[in-house]
Amino acid sequence: MHVQALDHVNLIVADLEATVRYYVELFGLERRAAPPPLKPEHAQWLCDAAGRAIIHVNSLECPRFYEREVRPGSTGPLHHVALACAGHAALIAALEAHGRDYRTNLIPAANLRQVFTLDPNGVLLELNFFGE
Repeated sequence: MHVQALDHVNLIVADLEATVRYYVELFGLERRAAPPPLKPEHAQWLCDAAGRAIIHVNSLECPRFYEREVRPGSTGPLHHVALACAGHAALIAALEAHGRDYRTNLIPAANLRQVFTLDPNGVLLELNFFGE
């Protein structure tokens, strides 16, 4: 067995609509209803430009196969989620237009620009722009 890639991140949130709207409006992810038996009001998938469902957003009421304590707003030992991105200037403009706080970092040795921002649930996002 070997890992091929990270498949997706699952967020369990108190406000499904606000969370989905944040990712769609700021990052241009495509919203899709999760497949049955999940219901659209309980689970939405957010897809990248290649159509991969990289972020699964579930409401607190969404049934889970593996049940454990969920505390919205707490990411526990998970520090951040990193996304490979394109369009640095457009992201900065969108964050500012939406009044979102962010920090930037530059790593010249890797030709990398980074933007760090929190989603509405307190999930820290590391947005990586290589070569921009």
